[in-house]
Amino acid sequence: MLLRVESVAKSFATQEGALRVLRGVSLHLARGESVALTGDSGSGKSTLLHLCAGLDRVDSGTIHVADRPVTGQSDSARAALRRGTIGLVFQQFNLIASMSVEANLAFQARLAGREDPARTAEVAARLGLSDLLTRYPENLSGGQQQRVAIGRTLAAAPALVLADEPTGNLDEATGDAVLSLLLDGVAGAGAGLLMVTHSPRLAARCTRRLHLRAGQIVEVT
Repeated sequence: MLLRVESVAKSFATQEGALRVLRGVSLHLARGESVALTGDSGSGKSTLLHLCAGLDRVDSGTIHVADRPVTGQSDSARAALRRGTIGLVFQQFNLIASMSVEANLAFQARLAGREDPARTAEVAARLGLSDLLTRYPENLSGGQQQRVAIGRTLAAAPALVLADEPTGNLDEATGDAVLSLLLDGVAGAGAGLLMVTHSPRLAARCTRRLHLRAGQIVEVT
């Protein structure tokens, strides 16, 4: 099992007291599988992705990625897991302004020790970025920056891709093409994809759909 989330709970402190965001969430994701995570705003979808990535700590419960614990690990251990095993596609592009598109695409793969110029070029071509490789992020549209962020993750060939609305800044046709690339990459590499989306149409293309409501998984399809 590539991703195991067991009875995870998470709260945040507010002026009115603790706000319970996740209330005992459990899910499993196998290699080669894609899972869409849907739910209303505030249901805990992004929080769950951040916990799986080790960007925040659970209050209780456990998370394992590729049989390695995420919970209970040091900051450096969780950062190493993100470098080598987990690929992140979040709504913030986090591109490096001083690097060209080509360098941004190769950056994560270089950190993981898996830089492959041929793979990077293939990903760039499939995302329609081949003519933009010498540009810098400030010269790109929001949709183009999103494609670079997705390409940076795919070029590193991670075992698990965590994606938060990865097509949110793209038009429908480009979004469909990007999702196809994500799904093909996961299936072909024996990796896994956990994707937050508000689109039932895109969710239907994944292997399974999980629905979060008020911090709990209430529907599995």
